Amino acid sequence: MYLVVFRSRKSPDHDAAAYARDAQRMVELAKAQAGFLAVKTYTAEDGETVTISEWESKAAAKAWRAHGEHAPVQGKGRQSYYESYTMFTCADPDIARFETNEDS
Repeated sequence: MYLVVFRSRKSPDHDAAAYARDAQRMVELAKAQAGFLAVKTYTAEDGETVTISEWESKAAAKAWRAHGEHAPVQGKGRQSYYESYTMFTCADPDIARFETNEDS
């Protein structure tokens, strides 16, 4: 598994409706991308967002980054949507799980 964590803060004057449309389209495209496993976005009270995407491999994540529709929207994000962002990546993350047994 290859994990990508995208932590961002939008510009105060960004077009929220345009961002929402672009973000929804990117999720649709990512889900159709070979090697895609999952994606979720969380928003903090102060407006910062964190998007976590999971991929089968680093190659799959890099192919998504270079996707023909995704690449131009990344540039649009830097120009029109984001005040700042940080991306963290990790190959083969350590994973620990806990689940309650609801049958007991």
